[in-house]
Amino acid sequence: MSEAAQTYLLGRAWVDGAVRDDVLVEVVAGRFSRVETRAGDRAGAAARIDGLVLPGLANTHSHVFHRALRGRTQRGRGSFWTWREQMYSLAVHLDPDQFHALARATYAEMVAAGVSCVGEFHYLHHRPDGGAYDDPNLLGHALVDAAAEFGLRITLLDTVYLSGGFGAPVEGVQRRFSDGDPDAWAARQAAMQAALVPRTDARSGTAIHSVRAVPRGHLAAVVAAGVGRPRHVHLSEQVAENEASMAAYGATPTQVLDAAGVWGPLTSAVHATHVNAADIVVLGDSRAFVSVCPTTERDLADGTGPASALRAAGARLTLGSDSHAVIDLFEEMRAVELDERLATRTRGHFAAATLLEAATTTGHGSLGWDDAGAIAVGHRADLVVLDTASPRTAGTGADQHTAVFAATSADVRRVMTDGVWRTTGDPDEAAALGRELDRVIAAVWEGVG
Repeated sequence: MSEAAQTYLLGRAWVDGAVRDDVLVEVVAGRFSRVETRAGDRAGAAARIDGLVLPGLANTHSHVFHRALRGRTQRGRGSFWTWREQMYSLAVHLDPDQFHALARATYAEMVAAGVSCVGEFHYLHHRPDGGAYDDPNLLGHALVDAAAEFGLRITLLDTVYLSGGFGAPVEGVQRRFSDGDPDAWAARQAAMQAALVPRTDARSGTAIHSVRAVPRGHLAAVVAAGVGRPRHVHLSEQVAENEASMAAYGATPTQVLDAAGVWGPLTSAVHATHVNAADIVVLGDSRAFVSVCPTTERDLADGTGPASALRAAGARLTLGSDSHAVIDLFEEMRAVELDERLATRTRGHFAAATLLEAATTTGHGSLGWDDAGAIAVGHRADLVVLDTASPRTAGTGADQHTAVFAATSADVRRVMTDGVWRTTGDPDEAAALGRELDRVIAAVWEGVG
């Protein structure tokens, strides 16, 4: 028997680059089989969904275990490098059960915030002493399983990390990140890739942690191991990284990666905060994605990147919550524009429609899900319903500007992924999620001591 169709009349919805009224959608087997605008008189028995309805959002850059750092690393002064030491103190203690529990709670928070797909930049691979678990991909499977519990699609970006810094050996917690050499990394991630092939909710990609962590001579082998799949890389997040690259190689990180064939239309540069004019040309000419993570970049005092120049050059912007200082793609969207205003003292660099596209269609594409991120026939049936009468959104027009410049994740009322409603907006549901996050994170820090 064929699966019964679900029909909904969306009072206002983002379709084909604009907010449209009375959108009739039909969902069969987790995909949109019918999308009609101005269909009020043809709605029949369709269930009406009020509010402003968006496609599912794509969080293109996540380090899930960093969620336990929220509210803790903000105490006192410092920089990215002092923050990193605090992150290391957490990473060295996490065991597989804690890791899974933390991923499970964090992914539940993402779905409640309207995220239907996540790019997990996964580098915590091994035991604290660097030895492999009996299943070398134990922690990768923990991430995939945690995401599946809440209907969150995941692209597992298996990260290569071989050096403590421009050829220096790994030390301390970095041993958990490293496979020792590129061949061992390639073999392990190939096994994970094979395990994900039968799944419809998870895909495999690759990641280069940074030019600091992957020596130049190993980059070509890493590129060869990930052909045809999404590839992500931390790029020029701090000025110190650029300076060290120039000292080691006489080239910027962008140039080092370009010489190794890293850039291309399946590659995402994460951050790109301190790229120079020549770097911007390279990224634009290659049609690379650039995953900007404004809430993390400001939390770590990294700086504001040249998002407008990157887009003008041809790079395609996406959005990530990275260290999860907050998980709120609406905040990430408007922060791209607001950061440009601070840097230039002028307004109006990014239209709301452009930022919504970055958070939906383009974001999903960068993670290898070209069949998601739009309310369109044949696409995966993901819907995010925003309350347009909250204290934040009331009176703002209930359009794309409401979504980008007024709403927050607290305004998400219902979320559908792959045709299944995952959240209801019930206050008791949100309270239960908060209690679970509190319990899991308290247990993690109790283990750290």
